[in-house]
Amino acid sequence: MSKRVLTTESGAPVADNQNSATAGVGGPLLLQDQHLLEKLARFNRERIPERVVHARGSGAYGYFEVTDDVTAYTKADFLGEVGKKTETFLRFSTVADSLGGADAVRDPRGFALKFYTEEGNYDLVGNNTPVFFIKDPIKFPDFIHSQKRDPFTGKQEPDNVWDFWAHAPEATHQITWLMGDRGIPASYRHMNGYGSHTYQWTNEAGEAFFVKYHFKTNQGIRSLSADQAAELVGKDANSHQTDLLQAIERGVSPSWTLYVQVMPAAEAAEYRFNPFDLTKVWPHSDYPLQRVGRLVLDRNPDNVFAEVEQAAFSPNNFVPGIGPSPDKMLQGRLFAYADAHRYRLGVNHTQLPVNAPKATVADNYGRDGAMATRQGSRHDKNYEPNSYSGPAQTDAALSAPLAIHGWTGTHEAPAHTKDDDFFQAGELYRLMSEAEKGRLIANIAGGLSQVSREDVIEKNLAHFAAADADYGKRVREAVEALRED
Repeated sequence: MSKRVLTTESGAPVADNQNSATAGVGGPLLLQDQHLLEKLARFNRERIPERVVHARGSGAYGYFEVTDDVTAYTKADFLGEVGKKTETFLRFSTVADSLGGADAVRDPRGFALKFYTEEGNYDLVGNNTPVFFIKDPIKFPDFIHSQKRDPFTGKQEPDNVWDFWAHAPEATHQITWLMGDRGIPASYRHMNGYGSHTYQWTNEAGEAFFVKYHFKTNQGIRSLSADQAAELVGKDANSHQTDLLQAIERGVSPSWTLYVQVMPAAEAAEYRFNPFDLTKVWPHSDYPLQRVGRLVLDRNPDNVFAEVEQAAFSPNNFVPGIGPSPDKMLQGRLFAYADAHRYRLGVNHTQLPVNAPKATVADNYGRDGAMATRQGSRHDKNYEPNSYSGPAQTDAALSAPLAIHGWTGTHEAPAHTKDDDFFQAGELYRLMSEAEKGRLIANIAGGLSQVSREDVIEKNLAHFAAADADYGKRVREAVEALRED
């Protein structure tokens, strides 16, 4: 076997990779040392801007297999036949911390899934919770600013975290999830994933349905207490990455069963909750879980940077039979996610191997830009329509149209008969065991008691009391006890 030759970026052989060129023995370095300058310049540029949110992540490849017939609800080809398998890539992440943060922390977890379908890539961007803190994307930058490092102190501040939540009563439901037992998963394998948003499915007849996705872990739910998590972070800050990597390497392929809730589109307007409100769930008694298939992870990436850090997911990557709903947060993310990747990775990030279609070919008139790799024939045109053989539109809508009415302007979300910000948070609290309630109260009080302003504390206490009287009473007593110490 011949020895491989080290080369420069342009392919020229490198004579010496141990010593820089100098002006004589022991002399200063020479500007003409192309290999040295190229090596240092490339090293300086090896890190791209990290994600503002979901920066710390892990990922793996796998497949999705259809186990149940859902063709009555969607014409999506990758869901069109029992037994059909589609290659996937799943990226897990924490939300608030930086790329160098620890895994075992109290934080929502991202659950971003890319299906490499024969009709193009379908991205499903979700979390390990079925709800979120806010319902309108105009509040998202402020929310994230409040949860990230303070510009003066350079660290996360309880004053900022709880002050924002004091002014966002709709966050009470998600806070109850976050501060409960599932706030710190034991591993990425031992948590559920949710599409969280409401999406639209359309069948071959053009009938529209609204759906919510639930990926139930087949490994069982396992979580960490605050004390267990602190101990684990001290032993291995990369605990979740370590667990996922090692499990797949030893042949233990984690899996999830996908269920959906299906609501006929005609029922949405009169449903007792706003079905497009990201801070609310649909009770299973109204819309039971229907099994769809099985997601399996069976292959680790070869290069974490190339395949996990550069993986780009956008909820506007739909395929025929799947589309958006009037969910305001989803609508905002249809733009924001893709735009974030254009900033971080460049306009041609979709041509990177992890993001490019695998079961079909991207064929459009996008050209040029940094790191463009798509060339085509010398006779290809870069405009449309044209009189040559370029790609043309299908005239077939991906999903059903959404009916709209009323006046343009800034409007609050439409209220349904039983809409409020606290009822579902109270229901979640009342479902918990006494031990679960105790841990929830302790977790909330531990953070809220550190807030310096009494009015901010009182506003938050009022939210918990509005969800459930016992909930509010116990949080108040716990906060007061900690502040007296």
